[in-house]
Amino acid sequence: MRKATDRALTKRLVDGLVLQAKAYPQFDANLAGFGVRVHPTGRKTYFVQYRNKHARSRWFLLGVHGTITVEQARSDAKAVLQAVAQGHDPADARTAFRRAPDMNELLNRYVADHVRKRNKPSVRAELERVVERYIRPTLGLLKVAAITRGDIEKLHRSMAATPRQANIVRAMCSKVFNLAEEWEYRPEGTNPCRKIARYPERHRERFLSAGELERLGAVLRRAEGEGLPWTIKAEGKATAKHLPGEQHRRTIYPRVVTATVELLLFTGCRLSEVLGMRWEHVDLAAGSILLPNTKAGRQQTVAINAPARRVLLALRPACIQASPWVLPNRSRVVAAGQEANETLGLERPQRSSDGPLKKDAMEAAWQKIRAVAGLDDVHLHDLRHTVGTYAGQSGANAFLVRDLLRHSDLSMTHRYVNQSEDPVRTLSDLVGQRIAASLEGGKTADVVPIRKLTT
Repeated sequence: MRKATDRALTKRLVDGLVLQAKAYPQFDANLAGFGVRVHPTGRKTYFVQYRNKHARSRWFLLGVHGTITVEQARSDAKAVLQAVAQGHDPADARTAFRRAPDMNELLNRYVADHVRKRNKPSVRAELERVVERYIRPTLGLLKVAAITRGDIEKLHRSMAATPRQANIVRAMCSKVFNLAEEWEYRPEGTNPCRKIARYPERHRERFLSAGELERLGAVLRRAEGEGLPWTIKAEGKATAKHLPGEQHRRTIYPRVVTATVELLLFTGCRLSEVLGMRWEHVDLAAGSILLPNTKAGRQQTVAINAPARRVLLALRPACIQASPWVLPNRSRVVAAGQEANETLGLERPQRSSDGPLKKDAMEAAWQKIRAVAGLDDVHLHDLRHTVGTYAGQSGANAFLVRDLLRHSDLSMTHRYVNQSEDPVRTLSDLVGQRIAASLEGGKTADVVPIRKLTT
């Protein structure tokens, strides 16, 4: 029932409403339930009051006077009352949406209940890094139920410069939203990653030539000997006066760093596998290294060739005194023997609980080593590519290369075997020579080398 004090709300009327000690409502005379509440602070908010289908009174906030006009508020109030007439409860729907989980909550559960329970430590670390660096900063505050395909497309498109990383983020988001449906955060069949095309990826085929390996070897010897020169990013009096003399602007790298590079090249192992090697798994007598945790998800064995054996023999006496790790970290100071630390190239003695050399530290050291060697486009994983390519060029078949690199199937191995032209030529010559000899009645055919065309 309309009260005698109800008046048609206009801007002039709302502006002129006086403040009181307590907040009070002023209803509109033309639209039942629509009004403005005047607060003692001077703030005035539009609302609409209604009863839902259960006869419960609800107050629905429309907006603040000055932010929206009286006409806008009245139009919104009509829309709310129309929804109520159809059996809906806008106030309850708004409350439910505000209480709905956001992406931060979903990502926390994804990491705790999926990533950490179903993946190896090295994989867990990488997945958590992607979540924290790319997904959470962009989507974290959005409601799970409100994420659209456009949100995922925008994130995917923002990473177009790094297509492989963009595809990884897209795949992880797809998994997150599949779990969101399974955990009833979203309705079935609403994964917003559907129909978002992956970026084409160009697989790296980089490997080191004999000349590049020679340069790298020279830089490794310099790194642990005289050291590598600093890179000075700023010049001028303010900076230069705090720098040591030019002859002292060098960093000497510990033997564990240069040994890591050598073991990557001699074994063809992945970086995580080399850094995770423990002496208890190295059998120099049998010439093998046991890898308990690998990408394949099972134990694997690596053959120790002569160069790798020399590296391990040089490290073993010192490392066993300092750490169970083949390539120990150098973070803390304990009494482990000065001689051991000098052999390892460590400035401070080691503790067995320190763990292995950190991946980030090795990556940072490689950035400097490759720059000095003129190998700016070479990644540490390309050293594994080098082993596979040299194996293929030596004439080994795909099965041998697969076993050397411990691939699960031949699809990855063919990339190395197919790069080998000389062994194919050699094989072709041998087959052709035998066939020609038979055709000529047993006379051995001469194989004439084909000159390489120059352009």
